[in-house]
Amino acid sequence: QVQLVESGGGLVQAGGSLRLSCAASGPTFSSYVMGWFRQAPGKEREFVAAISWSGGSTYYADSVKGRFTISRDNAKNTVYLQMNSLKPEDTAVYYCAADLDFYGSSWYEYDYWGQGTQVTVSS
Repeated sequence: QVQLVESGGGLVQAGGSLRLSCAASGPTFSSYVMGWFRQAPGKEREFVAAISWSGGSTYYADSVKGRFTISRDNAKNTVYLQMNSLKPEDTAVYYCAADLDFYGSSWYEYDYWGQGTQVTVSS
């Protein structure tokens, strides 16, 4: 079983940038698809981005395409989310997630979750 710990959240002005990290411990990190999701108050959890086992394939929600970049370093057991040109509507708790088999945007398919990190974008 893999354990996930996110970091890097905070308060930033609109137009600014943040980089989130998610450190994994447990069995082989490269065996897992990794995803980032977010949940704003009163809203459902939504998909942000996913990256394949080797990092050769990435997938983004339309709302973040061109602004966010997901990457992974399998040697460091870490997945990243670089967030640029942030908007107030990006404000949410951001979660990383892992799954052995599923590569996609459905949050309920991911088996392992971190505790989340808050991102707040002020206007």
